[in-house]
Amino acid sequence: MDDKIKLHPYFRLNGFEFTIESLAELAISLIKDGQAYEKELGDFILEWFNEKDYVELTTSGTTGTPKQIQLSKQAMVYSAVATGDYFGLNPGDTALLCLPTRYIAGKMMFIRALTLGLQLDFVNPSKAPLVNSDKIYDFVAMVPLQVQHSITQIEQCRKLIVGGAQLDDELKSLLKKSMIEVYETYGMTETITHIAAKKIEESFFTTLPHANISADERGCLVIEAPSVCNNLIVTNDLVNLINDIQFQWLGRIDNMVNSGGIKLIPEQIEHKLADYIPYRFFVIGKKDQELGEKLVLVIENQQPYELVPEAFESLSSYERPKEIIFVNHFKETPTGKILRRATLES
Repeated sequence: MDDKIKLHPYFRLNGFEFTIESLAELAISLIKDGQAYEKELGDFILEWFNEKDYVELTTSGTTGTPKQIQLSKQAMVYSAVATGDYFGLNPGDTALLCLPTRYIAGKMMFIRALTLGLQLDFVNPSKAPLVNSDKIYDFVAMVPLQVQHSITQIEQCRKLIVGGAQLDDELKSLLKKSMIEVYETYGMTETITHIAAKKIEESFFTTLPHANISADERGCLVIEAPSVCNNLIVTNDLVNLINDIQFQWLGRIDNMVNSGGIKLIPEQIEHKLADYIPYRFFVIGKKDQELGEKLVLVIENQQPYELVPEAFESLSSYERPKEIIFVNHFKETPTGKILRRATLES
């Protein structure tokens, strides 16, 4: 039997011990009688223990148009071990799976438990996964929306990793007041989740030992991680390389606005505005006859309101939005990433 499909003797799922055979029986039961999120785990369990040496997934589009890819099961095991080493996870530690298992982040929480011997609780991947629980977990992964709706219970997570989208400054401030370890992670489907992480009070991401980084001529991050991916991964993420293992994330090159020949990075402008806008917002380029693109501020709020003048004092004249647009709701991906262009066009 291949190493990749062995169960760690300490592995538990919702408190129960399993063999490969009984786990397969559970999967069939979940597929037959479970809710939608349970069927997805059942499908993944059967896929993990089938005769193929790979798992099929659809990429998020971080490195281009979404596409079907195959990830080596052995590479997924390597990724799980790298995560365990980096975050100091031990056999018998408790963990919570509250992410959809149709995506790589949810799949990898399950594989970490299988591989590292974690005692995993699997719950509905709702926006408030801790709402009916008072259990303390050693290791939890969430997206920012889940963190936002779990903030009053967040100290049930001793170690929390957050990915899928950026944490806003207000949420970071609340998390810093807690007594838990919180990390933002950087990764994508092609890298089998995170290849770098940083504590929320830190400015720079630090790579996990299995990843090497560089920047291309555009200033975008290039990742080499041969244990989990055979090819170089060229991203659209603008970065400032600090050293061989650390980088500062600046923003997405595909969000960059060229306004009158001046290149503006929206994420940097948003950071300066964060303390003054109590709602979700983003800045984006909108076609303009004179400037080519003009910078506009889009705020998620039903009622327009006037921003205080101090909000724009830290911005250069080029960075100041030329128009403010209010929308009822932002369009999002299933994982909670804001679809900026689609929101603006709607």
